[in-house]
Amino acid sequence: MVTRWAKLALLAGIGLYYTLVVLGNLTDFGTNYEFVRHVLSMDSTMPGNHEMWRAITAPSLHLAFYWSIIGWETATAVLVWWGFIALIRASRQPAAVFNTQKRIAIVALALSLLMWLVAFIAIGGEWFEMWQSNTWNGQEEAFRMFVVVGLVFLFFLQPETESQP
Repeated sequence: MVTRWAKLALLAGIGLYYTLVVLGNLTDFGTNYEFVRHVLSMDSTMPGNHEMWRAITAPSLHLAFYWSIIGWETATAVLVWWGFIALIRASRQPAAVFNTQKRIAIVALALSLLMWLVAFIAIGGEWFEMWQSNTWNGQEEAFRMFVVVGLVFLFFLQPETESQP
């Protein structure tokens, strides 16, 4: 039971994180919108950047990108909490039942990993060359969250057995 409760606690931590992120993005919309706007505009990349043709300067597209990120984070939060509830309900069930109920949580964690890898590291970091900016560079945060969620994801992939403590 200890490993089950550890998984539940870690999943709740991820759920709390995403809940706070979504809340912050909705209640302080402008702050993170500015981050997205600057990354997409590539206005803080190195002078003479030959990749400026990639820049997106249309405010409507900045909003679309930002709302898609908020939607992605919201979907992740909902799935994490849904998975958490499913696992709470299965916490005293046999290992096979608990393992089956991990599906939603695993999907939620994979969705989170994809957000950090695809949206922030690949698209933001490489396509829009966020790595060149001293001010609008979220790659360290993205990497940190990818690692944190990745470790929880790997822990979740470990199957439960009846003999675990």
